[in-house]
Amino acid sequence: MNGREMMGKAMRAAQSAELLLEAGDVDGACNRAYYAMFDAARAALMAADVPARTQTTRTHGGLISAFGLHLVKPGKISSELGRILNRAQEFRLVADYTGDSLEEGDAVQIVEDAKRFVLAMQDRFNL
Repeated sequence: MNGREMMGKAMRAAQSAELLLEAGDVDGACNRAYYAMFDAARAALMAADVPARTQTTRTHGGLISAFGLHLVKPGKISSELGRILNRAQEFRLVADYTGDSLEEGDAVQIVEDAKRFVLAMQDRFNL
């Protein structure tokens, strides 16, 4: 899968997050919003010519770490967007694994953040 295809996947996940939020599925919306950002981050790493083994790390934390190291730290992407990605992962872990439900306001924010994140990666890397 190339960067453009990965970005398409990210955009579909962001749209799914919006639909799930509208349907009242807060946890599902947070999950899809996170994956929209995760896939957009992968697309950005591909577009930035980061070595393939770094792009396809086996863990979510590894990919987020690579995003920070190769894109945020050198100033290609704002640190605010790096924080948004980290926060989205935290919300997804709560939604998917703890059995706790997130607040609707948190889901609204994370879905908005996902749209902003995906658009920022798309614009920055012409995806």
